[in-house]
Amino acid sequence: MSESTLGRPIPQINARAKVLGRAVYAGDVQLPGMLHGKVLRSPHPHARIVSIDASAALALPGVRVVVTGADSPVTPWGVHHKERYILAKGVVRFAGEEVLALAADTEDIARDAIDRIRVEYEVLPSQLDPEAALAGEGPFVHAGRTIAHEIAFSRGDVDSAFAGAFLVHEAEYATHAQYPGYLEPMASVARIDADGRLEVWTSTQSAFLARARLASALELPHSQVRVRQATTGGGFGAKIIEDANSLIAGLLALRSGRAVRLVNNRLEDFQAACSSVPERIRLRVGMDQDGRIVAKEVDIVAECGAYAGLAPEVMHVSAMRSDNMHRITNVRSRARMVYTHTPPHGAFRGFGGAQMLFALNVHLDEMAERLGLDPVLVHQRNAIGAGEVSVHGWKIGSTGLLDCIDQATAALQWTRKRASLPATGSRRRGVGLATAMHVSGNRTIGNWDGSTVAIRMNEDGRVLIQSGESDAGQGAMTMLAQIVAHELDIPLAHVHVALPDTDHSPWCIGSLASRVTIVAGNAAAVAARKVRDCLLDAAVHLFRAESADIELAGGTARLRADPARRATYPELVRAHVWRHGGEGIHVHGTWDADTVMPDDDLYGNISPAYSFAAQAVEVEVDVDTGRVSVIDSFVADDCGKAFNPTAVHGQSNGAAAQAIGWALYEHLQLDEGRQMNGNLADYTMPTADALPSLRSGIVESNDPIGPYGAKGASETAILPGAPAIANAIHHAIGVRVRELPITPERVLAALAAAAAQKAGKEIGHA
Repeated sequence: MSESTLGRPIPQINARAKVLGRAVYAGDVQLPGMLHGKVLRSPHPHARIVSIDASAALALPGVRVVVTGADSPVTPWGVHHKERYILAKGVVRFAGEEVLALAADTEDIARDAIDRIRVEYEVLPSQLDPEAALAGEGPFVHAGRTIAHEIAFSRGDVDSAFAGAFLVHEAEYATHAQYPGYLEPMASVARIDADGRLEVWTSTQSAFLARARLASALELPHSQVRVRQATTGGGFGAKIIEDANSLIAGLLALRSGRAVRLVNNRLEDFQAACSSVPERIRLRVGMDQDGRIVAKEVDIVAECGAYAGLAPEVMHVSAMRSDNMHRITNVRSRARMVYTHTPPHGAFRGFGGAQMLFALNVHLDEMAERLGLDPVLVHQRNAIGAGEVSVHGWKIGSTGLLDCIDQATAALQWTRKRASLPATGSRRRGVGLATAMHVSGNRTIGNWDGSTVAIRMNEDGRVLIQSGESDAGQGAMTMLAQIVAHELDIPLAHVHVALPDTDHSPWCIGSLASRVTIVAGNAAAVAARKVRDCLLDAAVHLFRAESADIELAGGTARLRADPARRATYPELVRAHVWRHGGEGIHVHGTWDADTVMPDDDLYGNISPAYSFAAQAVEVEVDVDTGRVSVIDSFVADDCGKAFNPTAVHGQSNGAAAQAIGWALYEHLQLDEGRQMNGNLADYTMPTADALPSLRSGIVESNDPIGPYGAKGASETAILPGAPAIANAIHHAIGVRVRELPITPERVLAALAAAAAQKAGKEIGHA
């Protein structure tokens, strides 16, 4: 029998191709006669396009096509709000918006041609402040519309619960935009194939959502568009459905009749990629004297930017997801997504959970302090349990949250370090804790949250898997191969997973909402069992025996009563082909979660499983400079079952690094709506010297619905990092910082404010 790889640490199956430079990314695709595209972007956050003069560019030898908004389709594109054009038509609404695109024989010629374009703008007043927009001040981004999306709900008797609470605490928190920071900037290659269809290679988290967007925006039938996912060098949410790169490449290919390569440089990617959604959160929580939450009220003002892609859905998550990790019956929430003349915000790893969990975890830490309780106790007493139904109807099939808390605090020696008084010198240490939850699937896009996986067993007994689900580096291809190899009892090396291709792969939603392991994993198991049935059927006819008398193992079928009578999988496949008139073993397995789409009151069980995490950190704060250093970090991730511990630890530690960046370093800064640090020299991502030796642990809660107990393990671990750091800072120096990022300036300002308040009290007592 073959040894199953499930639960064993193994390299990802596509790692060798990447390390050896054989993996083909979108920017690597080379086609005969291929042109190179470039985009001209607006320098203004709001302006009317008076005129565009492209004559000098067109006169440059090698320039083949120039396209403006006047030449592009009239159909706007977007996720739910169809309000953006491939190229701006008449008006630009953010600095960086695409105004013109061209294609030339070489990238150098294209770059020179862009420099020759002359655009005359009439600069218009800009709306850059969401609060001012809500107050009716300044211009509209879109005529007559300030709010892109608004939600509100109330459950239980919130006012009575607050009235009876032992402690009520209210505070305001602010979070900022983070650039997705993937290794591979957005890239696409588009061409018109021999049959006149548009064929696009692109870096994406969803080949089928990309096809739908291309077909809609370019006014083509879906069947006239083929999307082939290239090897994708990271996505973190930004490559789901909100980028314009593939649309522009497709438009240039259609207008030129030639293949066109369009690759963002890093500055262009900063301007084009959707960053995480900035939110201002007012949070009010009531507790009893034992630290149990009795009431919760949230008010969120989120900044959309100029166009609403997935930002409204992100805000939706911020407004209500964290309610479901606690035993709570009285909640009220209001959230508004506001347009501004700034670059669009949208999906980012954690999808709105990070913003709210920063506020909530800091809030709970402060309330625990006021009640004289260890924050660990507050988290433990409020944690929802397996088998319970949350305030919004979420059915918790499994949870390892309490185990995550125990694992993280034990690893950091919480009890000892928490009891130690912070030092009184210039460098002081403290520890902090935060907890989180996330979904493993999401029945809100439409009333289906499943997946289909196709398997073909070839005449040599080896397997090809076809799936439309994306591997953006998180290990989806390895997970599918592990499941199929396990079910068929064949070596992992005998399984090949094809990249998504809308012409050949089954329709799939793609990599979002940490859904691929649970939905595609279950679908792969269904398909693999169908392959086993085909093999068994062939063996039944070959041996003239009953199926119960035959054993399939180790790539062979044999009679239980006479093990010497056996047939290999290749022999069975060939027998199947001849018995079925040339039909090979090619099956499809589909699995859809038994979940419930939210009703009009936003009540419903949206995910087949829910993941949990806890993180404990130790920081050192220099009170003279305000600098914060993370000394130690341990994040415990409840992933249900770890198919590949190496991959899970990689995801957990990568998430922790990204969270540290958001908390302390990264900040997309705008000046009058224009990006000021749109490059990796000025945008401060954490480097190796800014990170501790990251540690992580795995909690296996064995979900009853997940394949072999598994659920999502890509996003939950990013959520508790920032609040754990903020809480550790308070433990070290006694001040709260409620606005991210926690820069040295903000730390010093908080210390100064605390000192002034203390001096004022002393004067008052005197």
